[in-house]
Amino acid sequence: MLAKDRIAEAIRQSLDAAVKAGELPQAEAGHVLVERPQKAEHGDFACSLPMKLARTMRMSPMAIAQKLAAHIETSEMVEKVSTAPPGFLNFSLRPEWLAAQVEEVLRAGETFGNVSIGAGKRAQVEFVSVNPTGPLHVGHARGAVIGSALADVLQAAGYGVQREYYINDAGAQMERFARSLYARYSGRPVPEDGYKGEYMLALAEEVRHECGDRFEGMAEEGAVKELCDIGLEKMLAAIRQDLETLRIHMDSWFSERSLFTNGQYERALGILDEKGLLAEREGAKWFASTTLGEDKDNVVERSTGAPTYFGSDIAYHYNKFTERRFDLVVDVWGADHQGHVARTKAVVGALGVPTERFEILIVQIVTFKRGQEVVKLSKRSGELVTLRELAEEVGADACRFLFLSRSAEAQLEFDMELAKQQSADNPVYYVQYAHARISSILALARERGIAYADGDVSLLTHEAELALIRKILELPELVEVMAKKLEPHHLPHYAMALATAFHWFYQQCRVVSSAPEDMPLTKARLKLVEGSRIALARSLGLMGMTAPEKM
Repeated sequence: MLAKDRIAEAIRQSLDAAVKAGELPQAEAGHVLVERPQKAEHGDFACSLPMKLARTMRMSPMAIAQKLAAHIETSEMVEKVSTAPPGFLNFSLRPEWLAAQVEEVLRAGETFGNVSIGAGKRAQVEFVSVNPTGPLHVGHARGAVIGSALADVLQAAGYGVQREYYINDAGAQMERFARSLYARYSGRPVPEDGYKGEYMLALAEEVRHECGDRFEGMAEEGAVKELCDIGLEKMLAAIRQDLETLRIHMDSWFSERSLFTNGQYERALGILDEKGLLAEREGAKWFASTTLGEDKDNVVERSTGAPTYFGSDIAYHYNKFTERRFDLVVDVWGADHQGHVARTKAVVGALGVPTERFEILIVQIVTFKRGQEVVKLSKRSGELVTLRELAEEVGADACRFLFLSRSAEAQLEFDMELAKQQSADNPVYYVQYAHARISSILALARERGIAYADGDVSLLTHEAELALIRKILELPELVEVMAKKLEPHHLPHYAMALATAFHWFYQQCRVVSSAPEDMPLTKARLKLVEGSRIALARSLGLMGMTAPEKM
């Protein structure tokens, strides 16, 4: 149990005791929120429950806080309980308990930071899912990184996680792609609404190199159908390679076509029809969104009988929840899909899925800069266009850290020059340098033959040591918060704060001393350094970054 949860339980027990003693009127505590205060003088944890109870109890928050504090005993963990206006309960942890937690971090090792809120539940994070009609460009990079990091956070929180790419391999866009590829292959003009990018020329040349002229004498429709499948596989292979440059992997590549060949589209629409939520108008089939409070109805099937994107999405989410039975589904979408959120949530609810099991993250756009100059991302300007080019120029670590540095719903400026700097001004370098410094300290200890398994962590009493321990212990709490709120953007800020705490400790406390009389403290500090390594490497790992031992 996390320290904050133990404190929350102590507060609930104190409320029961005060009510039984007749000191406070009967009231339900509900969720007891325990947080870390912004100022150190307020202790390690604070709770505002007295302010929440004030109206129900018809008492001042301070009076409630004082009654509750009187029933909370100190313990091996809690050194002091105090109250503060307008009605806070503040908790200070014992330095001895904090020092002892270093051993717990070392015991947890590479699993430190894991929590169990998702235990026994299955989560799916679907992200990127770009139409396989062209290479990934930089506009897709941020959503790819956020989805990847979120999946790792949910896994650390105990969920069984599936990372999925939804392949839009059905519908008009694939038809246009196939006809464009056929035109390039056969030397004909590309259709007006086709794909005219240079990559299509390269793709056609690759197909001709492998297949020769076997499509030349074939009827056009047959050639287009075969080229569609060949081109699709080649584009997906390229997309996989692009994602690998950012260390992103998918557990599942789900075909949109399968929704129709396996009957899921019909089954999903059948559920809506039985509930009276489908209507026939103007020869098309509509989802009656207005009956559920939406502003307008939405077409799910055109008059030609072809499903719309929305129709496919209905079947896809039916598949996720009803057939594959995920407990939590998170879709990571670009800002251009903002207008689809309400209708998708409405139809998922109409399929009988509780709303709390379905989340959509909208990822806002990125402005790329070189110093103060905005980068125009066009091929004519010779600047970056593809995701792969970005990763190759600034590196996967910098991409992942900086794309995660702000919340998904906030727009982001990405300074490509800063991302490549090897200085403390670059937060990526700053954090990784801290890990390299930690590794060098541990390497020095090994060179000198200092074994520290028997180190006594009770010797860790310096202010900088305790501050570092406090920061290390925030990681499991952070994982829980990120998993609950779907906010992986806290990771870079935690890593920066942890690196800062370590650098301060390193400046204040000499770790490896050759003096015999200093050996007990050296061993204790080496344990703290190893604990710092575990926490920093874990936070870097959750961001999908490397933890270098040398820089």
